[in-house]
Amino acid sequence: MAPTAAGATRRRYRRILRFAGWNLAVTWWYELFLPRIGLARVAERTRSKRMRRFAQRFHVLAVELGGLMIKVGQFMSSRLDVLPPEITAELEGLQDEVPPVPFAEIRALAEAELGVPLARAFAAVDETPVAAASLGQAHRARLSAADAEETGLEAVVIKVQRPGIGAIVDIDLAALRRVGRWLSHVRLVSDRVDAPELVEEFARTSLEEIDYLHEAASAERFAEDFAGDDRVAAPSVVWERTTRRVLTLQDVTAIKITDAAALRGAGIDPVEVAPVFAAVMFDQLFANGFFHADPHPGNIFVTPGEGDASTGGRPWRLTFIDFGMMGEVPTTLRTGLRRLLIAAASRDGTGLVDAMRDIGVLLPSADTAQLEQAMTQLFARFGGMGFAELREVDPREFRDFARQFGDVVRSLPFQLPENFLLIVRAMSLTSGVCSALDPGFNLWDSVEPYAGQLLRDEQGNVVQDFATEALSIAGVAWRLPKRIDAVLDRVEEGSIAVTSPRLERHVERLERTIRRLVGAVVFAGVLASGALVRSQDEVLSTVLMIGSVVPLAFAVFAGRRR
Repeated sequence: MAPTAAGATRRRYRRILRFAGWNLAVTWWYELFLPRIGLARVAERTRSKRMRRFAQRFHVLAVELGGLMIKVGQFMSSRLDVLPPEITAELEGLQDEVPPVPFAEIRALAEAELGVPLARAFAAVDETPVAAASLGQAHRARLSAADAEETGLEAVVIKVQRPGIGAIVDIDLAALRRVGRWLSHVRLVSDRVDAPELVEEFARTSLEEIDYLHEAASAERFAEDFAGDDRVAAPSVVWERTTRRVLTLQDVTAIKITDAAALRGAGIDPVEVAPVFAAVMFDQLFANGFFHADPHPGNIFVTPGEGDASTGGRPWRLTFIDFGMMGEVPTTLRTGLRRLLIAAASRDGTGLVDAMRDIGVLLPSADTAQLEQAMTQLFARFGGMGFAELREVDPREFRDFARQFGDVVRSLPFQLPENFLLIVRAMSLTSGVCSALDPGFNLWDSVEPYAGQLLRDEQGNVVQDFATEALSIAGVAWRLPKRIDAVLDRVEEGSIAVTSPRLERHVERLERTIRRLVGAVVFAGVLASGALVRSQDEVLSTVLMIGSVVPLAFAVFAGRRR
C-alpha cells in the first residue's frame, strides 16, 4: 500500500474510533455517572436532544466517509428494538449516494478484471454512470454482436466496484469490531445486545455485497424462485463478462415503482401495484425463504407487458434488480414467522408474543406480561388502520403510546436470530413503498388473506400429521397382538426361560393395557382431524368424526377379560 493511501487508511480508522469513543464517554457520563450522584433527572431531561445530536453527527460522518459508514447508518435505522426513535428517525433517510468515480478509473479496474480492453469486451459503454453508490458504480453498455447472438441479450448494465473499496471495507470492519468489543464491556449495552455478534452479522452481509459472483448467483436463484410467475422478473446474468468485482446483467430498466406519473402514463394504476408488491415480498419471506433485503424504490421497476387484463393476463410485472443484499430464512424461523404473521392478522397480542418467543427473539426467561398487555392495547387502538387513517390520529396519542410501548420493549431481553434484521429492513421498506404507491394503502388488507391462507396450510399440515400418526399407531396396534402371541408361543415352547409363573398374567395385563392405550390415541387423533377439517370439508369431517367411534369402542372393550 502506498504511503499516502496507508496514511489515509490510518486517518479513517482513527476518525471512526474517535467518534465512537467520544460518544461512548458522553453516554457513560449522562447515563451512568450522573444517576449515581443523584442527577438522573438531568440525564432524562437531555436524553432526547443528545440522541438526536448523535444521529445528526453520525449522518455527517457517514456522508463524508462513505464506504461502510452509510451502510452502518442504514443498519442502525432498522434497529427499532434497541435504539431510541430519535436515532432511527434521523438515520432513516440516509441515502447511499456519493460522487461518481472518474470513468478512467472504472475502465482500468474493469479491464484488469476482465482481462481484455473494454472496447473488445463490449460494443459500447456509456461513460456517464446510471448509478453511483459507496461500494460500486453502474454504467450502461451494449454487448458485441457475437456475445449478443450467444446470450440473446444486447443492452446490459456493467456494475463495477469502486477502486480501493476492498481496503476501505477491511479498515471499516476493523474499526467496527473494536467498537463492538468496547460495547461488550458496557453493561448498559451488553444487557441489551451482543455487540460483537451484531458487528459480525453486519460484516457477513457487507462482504457478500462486494462479491459480485455471490450477487450473480443470488440473481439467478431469485429468478428460479419466481420462474413461471407472471408478477415478477429479474435480469439475466452475462457470466462471460462477470467476475468478483465486475458484474454484467441484462438491462431491465423500466418505470421506477414509485413514479406515479410514469405509471399512469403507461396505463398502470399505482393503487393496483401496491398489494401485488406486498404479496410478492410476503412470498419471498414466508414461502420461498430467500428474499430481497433492500427493496427500496430504486431497486424495483414496473415493466409494462403484453398481457391483457380483460382476459386474465397481467399487463405489467415487477422487475427486481441489485441482489447484493439478500436474506435467507431457515425453515424453523420461517415457521415462527408464519405464526407471527397469523397472530398479527388476528390481532392476537398474546399469540404474537408467544410467536416472538418461538422465533427466539425473546429469551425464555423474559417476563412478557407487560408486553402482552401493550400489544393488546396496540391492536385495540390501532389494529387494522391504514396509513391514511393513522394520519388522522392525534400525534400526542402516538407519542404517549410510543413512550410507554418503547419503554416496555427496551426493558425486555431481546436477541435477534441470524438474518432477522434483514427481515425487519425488508418489511419496513415494503411498507414505505406501498404507502408511496397508495396513500390509503392498508397493509392489513394484504396481510389478512395471506395469513388466512397460511393458517389453512398449517391446519392441513396438522391434519396430515394426525393422519400419518394415526396410521402409524393403527399399524402398531394391528401388529402388537401377533408379536405378543409369538412371545407367548416361545414361552410355552420353552425357547425362553421363564422364572416366574406370574409372567403370563403380567403379559396378558400388559396386552390389554396397550390395546386400550392404542385405541384411545387413535380415537383422539381421528376425532381431532375431523374437527380441524370441518371448515374446509364438511363431508370428510363427518366421516372422520363418525369413524372415531370404532377406535373408541376398541379402547373400551379391549380392556375386558376374555
